[in-house]
This record gives sequence, C-alpha cells and structure tokens, in this order.
Amino acid sequence: MDRTTIRDQFSKFLQHLAESLDISESRYKQAEERYQAVGNWLARDESIVAKYSPDIYPQGSFRLGTVIKPITDAEEYDIDLVCELSLTKDQLSQKQLKGVVGYEIKGYARANKMKSPPENGRRCWTLNYADGAQFHMDILPALPDGDSFRLFLENKGFSAAWTDLAIAITDNTHQNYERIDDDWLRSNPKGYAEWFKECMKVQFNARRMLLAESIRADVEKVPEYKVKTPLQRAIQILKRHRDIMFADDQDDKPISVIITTLAAHAYNNEADLLDTLVNIVDGMPRYIQTRNGVSWVPNPVNPTENFADKWQNHPQREVKFRQWLKQVRADLNTVLRSGNIRAIGEYLKPRLGEKIINEALQHFSKTNTGKAAGLVIGRTRPLTRFDVPHRQLPMWPLVLKGNVTVTGWFSRDGSRSQHFQSGDRLSKHCLLRFKAKTNISWPYKVYWQVVNTDEEARAANCLRGGFYDGIIEKGGRVRKEGTLYTGMHWIECFIIKNGVCVARSGEFVVNIK
Repeated sequence: MDRTTIRDQFSKFLQHLAESLDISESRYKQAEERYQAVGNWLARDESIVAKYSPDIYPQGSFRLGTVIKPITDAEEYDIDLVCELSLTKDQLSQKQLKGVVGYEIKGYARANKMKSPPENGRRCWTLNYADGAQFHMDILPALPDGDSFRLFLENKGFSAAWTDLAIAITDNTHQNYERIDDDWLRSNPKGYAEWFKECMKVQFNARRMLLAESIRADVEKVPEYKVKTPLQRAIQILKRHRDIMFADDQDDKPISVIITTLAAHAYNNEADLLDTLVNIVDGMPRYIQTRNGVSWVPNPVNPTENFADKWQNHPQREVKFRQWLKQVRADLNTVLRSGNIRAIGEYLKPRLGEKIINEALQHFSKTNTGKAAGLVIGRTRPLTRFDVPHRQLPMWPLVLKGNVTVTGWFSRDGSRSQHFQSGDRLSKHCLLRFKAKTNISWPYKVYWQVVNTDEEARAANCLRGGFYDGIIEKGGRVRKEGTLYTGMHWIECFIIKNGVCVARSGEFVVNIK
C-alpha cells in the first residue's frame, strides 16, 4: 500500500470518529420540532407576544453544526435558542421583556405537562424535558439592535460587518435591568454563524454540491445541517477531547466559543480532516491577541468583546487552555508516529471515550474490511524512518511539562568509554551507555524505548520496539545496550510522574555498520 493510501485510511478513521460524535438524526429532528413548537406557541393568537412577531431560532453549537453527544447517557446537551421580539429598547425594560417571554414559556410548560416549571436563569428561561430527550432548551429573550450596534462599532473604529443581525439581550445582573434604558448587553449569534460559515465557505459549498448530486436534488434543497466540513468535524473532536480531559475540572475547562473561534481563524479550507485537525491545533495560539498586557480572543462580530475575559481574573484558565492544546498536539504526534488503527484506537479511548472509539472502529472496519487490524497509520508529513510497525505507542497519557536529553557513550573490548552523538556510525559488538538528564522534579520513573530495524535483526527474530525500566544511578538515569545487529536503531527516554508522561527526549539514533 502506498503512502497516500495509508494516510487516507487514517483520515477516514477520523471521519468515522467525528460522525460517531454526532447526535442522531432523530435527536436532531426531535430538538428541531421542540423549538419550532415553542415558536408556534409564542405566535398563537392567544399569546401576549404574538403581536410582536416572535422569531425563535437556534444559536451556539446547534446552529454551527458542532454539537456533540454527551459523554454518558445520563448527561444532557443544551439547545441554545433566541426568542427575538419586534420591539425597541425604549418600549420596555429588560425585566419586562424577560417577564412577557417567561409568561408564555411557563404556559407552554403547563400545556405540555412538563416535569418541572421553566427555570428563570440570569439571561435565559430553561425548559427541561422528561421523555428521554436528553436535552434541555435555554431560551434567551432579545430585541433587534442592528442600527444601534452599527453606530457603536463605527464610533469605536471597528468594522460593522454583520451588525444588521445584532440583538439586545436580557441579563438580570445588569445595572439597568429594571428600567427602560438604551444600555443593554448585545449579542449577534446570527452574525457569528455567518462569519463562521464564511471561514469554511469553500468546503461548505463544495460538499453541499456533492451531496446534492448524490441525492439528485437542487443544492438549495439540501439542508445546511446535513453538510459537515472538516472544520466542523475537527471542532467536534477537539470538544470531546476537552470534555474528557477536564471532566474533573469544570471551572477551568476551555469554553466552546474560544475553541470554535480560534479553530475557525486557523482553518484554511483544507479538504482533508487530518490536515485540518493538525493545522488548526498548530495555528490556534497565533490568534490569541494581547491588548495592554491582557490576553484577548475577540468576538469576530464584536471586536470590543473578549471571549477570554475571564482569563484576567483566573489566569490558570489560560494556562490550562494552552496546556490542553499542547496535550492535543502531543496526542496527535503520538498517534501519527507509527502503529495501526487498532493500537491507535486503544490509545485514544481514555482521551476521547471508549464508546465513541469502539463505534468508530466498527464503522471503519465495515468500510475497510481486511485493512483495519494491521494498517500502518499515515501522517500529514511524509513517512519517516522512525515509522515502523513494531514500534509500540506510549502507554501513558502525554502531558509534556519539561525536558529530558540523552547523551551516549560507547566502548569496545574493554577500552575507555567515548562520547558519541545521535546519528554517529558505530561498529558491531560495542557496549553502549545512555544517560538522561531532566528538569522534572523528583520523584518520577524513567522508561526507555529501544527500537531496532533492518533485515539482520528481523532474520534473528529480534526486532524490538517496547519499553524498559531505567536504572537510577547516582548522578544520572542510565540504560545499557549493545550493538548486535547492523542497521539504523534508536533509543528514546520517557519521564513518568504520577502515571503521566511529562517529558520525552526524542529519538537518539544509533547506526551500526
């Protein structure tokens, strides 16, 4: 199998993985029917808000096509909705708007015998469903605010693109919540969705056209939610990785809007999901701005809003966000080095969820019969000399926090040890001694991975690719080996602390002639 085919197989596996994260078609339609039912209730003749032309529409991940299944069946996902009324800020207060919308939402809940009354939150009304729907709806009361918002941004010297879609929203902590005033919080979920779509326009249009051709329909008749670009798929994978990594740290968990915004900025309309994921993860940090010493992730449709505003008072959140990105990169590097689909699936289970990985493996196997079990994984870069199938994947989660370097000495026939560098050529039957130096604080464990290659080791049935404990000697961390077989071989040091790999050296190459 050529390199391109191998690499394509792994990208296909990622596609199956992302599809396994999707909510089902029935769940999507159920949610859509529910919020349309709420809209119909608000617009009925008896409704006290019907004369204000209520418009209820989704925002957030449901609108962007990046919603993912909950990790467990016991969890719910939220459907974020906007309830926009054709009123102006000089006609009523935020509290009055929240009240009239809430009056109708409560009536809807009673009429539909819902398990509990709607919850009155800071900004939204929340409807909880009791019939196994596995979701709840957050309904945000709002008014049109395009003209006011356009003037606001123009006066600040910012672009006014998409401002005609802006809204003013309720917030019961706002200083003007109870009185009629022009000062409301602003939002622009429709504008953000249009900006997001613009970032992936090339791939979105191409895929929508292909889907239309496959079902012999006009492009306009293909529902937008059925089209998934590599950007949307990559965000789904990133969100699941985040959810599992921060399962026990909800306060510092990176928020979805920051992930989505930075990913969209970093996306270059790559057609391949693997390319997309790698390039996005590498590119996201470049779009974190600094303004007067403060980290900024500006809202692309309201540059005066900082999505990362909580980082200033909670600096550990930025630290953990960057650590998370570093962890994603480390995990990608691990699975891209070598291995097969099954091995990579096992590695990804604790990072993305066992159920999801099993589903992806099952779907992949059905479409790649006879290839999945032993498939060598491709990568975005060309295959390298280190990509050999018998090289084992690291058995620990990688959270790289420090450095470790390796130096080597060799001796022959009892002679004095001499220093040698990675890549130097040595003769057979030498004694080798490797020493690691790390800035990780004690205590920790040291493991060495030894990999040999070439026909001589293969013929002797002595190919190696596993891990070995290191010997802790006074003043160093040491591994001793010998040069038995010709070819290119290498050793790599891993520092393990509390069951996590916190540093790795990279390959130290030994060429034996």
